[in-house]
Formats: sequence, C-alpha cells, structure tokens
Amino acid sequence: MPIESFRKYNLLSLLVSKASGISTIMKYNSELLYWKYKKLREKELTNWHYEYFFTDYFKIEKDWYKGKKVLDIGCGPRGSLEWVSDIADEAIGLDPLSDNYLKLGAINHKMKYVNSSSENIPYPDNYFHIVSSFNSLDHVDDIDSTISEIKRVLKPEGYFLLISDIHPKPTITEPSAFSWNVTEKLKPELNIVKETHFEGHKMYKSIRAGIPFDHKNISPRYGVLTLLAIKQLADR
Repeated sequence: MPIESFRKYNLLSLLVSKASGISTIMKYNSELLYWKYKKLREKELTNWHYEYFFTDYFKIEKDWYKGKKVLDIGCGPRGSLEWVSDIADEAIGLDPLSDNYLKLGAINHKMKYVNSSSENIPYPDNYFHIVSSFNSLDHVDDIDSTISEIKRVLKPEGYFLLISDIHPKPTITEPSAFSWNVTEKLKPELNIVKETHFEGHKMYKSIRAGIPFDHKNISPRYGVLTLLAIKQLADR
C-alpha cells in the first residue's frame, strides 16, 4: 500500500472509529496492517538504527546498560532492544500487539516481549533503570495514565528517553495528539536534562537532519521532540 494511500486509510479509519466507538480495535488493526506492509516491503524488519539513539544520541555509554533493567514502551516488532539484550539484566519490549509481532519475526529476538498496554504496565514500582518511548507516546490511548505509569515503574535516578512526533490533529494510530508542552506532564517527578525540537515528520531521519523547529512559524505541521529526563529522588 503506497504511503499516501495508507494515510488516507488512516484518516478514514479515524472517522469510522469515532462514529462506531471501536477506536482501539481500529487502531490495533491499522497498526498491524502497517507492520505487515513494512514486512512485505522490507522482507526483514531490521533494528540496526536503535543502538545509536539509545546511546550516542543521548550521550549514554553502552556499558552503562550492563546489569540494568530496560523497558521500551510501544516497542513494535523490529527488536528495539536486541542491541542491549546480551548485557542488560532485563530487556523488555512492551506493546499491546506483541503476540502478533511474534509472527512477524519477533519470535527470533532475544529481548522479551510483553503483551500489554502502557496504561497498566505489569511491573512493580521503581523497577526499571531506564524506560524509553520511541515513536510511541502519541500512539497511546491515555497519555496521562501512560506518563503516570512511566513515573511509577522508573527507579529513582532512572532515565526516561523520549522521541515523539508532535502533530496538531489525532489519527487512528496516533490518537494522543499533543503539543511541545507535553513535557510539563513529566514534572515534578522527572527532571528534564536534555530537550530538543526538530522540524519534520520522518522521525529518525528528521533528527539526523538536525533542522531546529521554528516556533515563530505558527503553521500547523509535524515536528519531532526528543528528551532525556531523570526521576527525582523521593523526599526524605
């Protein structure tokens, strides 16, 4: 399916789902259709690009991950944590479509896939040293519940890594449209130590292009937000 046709299908699905009240089912079907299309087109869903964004981009040494518990929210089927699965204590990919992704090749990955939504993460408080959300935060159904869960499962002084589209209108697969000030939802539990805004809608390609977002241009358009935040120590 051509990308433009997929976008039109995405918009149509959103209108249908709002009218019928089955938005979550429509979202999951659209997400799965997208990944099946990518699998058909690419033959193999590669994951070579993730290590750079988990390490060099955020200036975190790969060795820092040794013995750590890592959670990637909305991981998709590519194997976002394969690069760290041999050295981390736990490398967990959380996605409500994980069981379906196993059929797309994820069954061959060393990282662990957990079939769950981000609004109810099935792990105890203060469990993970690092939680990431790469191209997934705008895909969740309830952003406030998701952020609350991220804060809950992240250890004090743990890292939260975010890479997300910023877009003015929701779609069926990206129902949580939010603005740049979404960062305020992370406070006060999380302290933002790095935040960058980019022009573009190609996610990783837009970041590599490195064009700063022009906030003086008020025309509605996509942008890309990246940030590193650290969970504050609890008050003593």
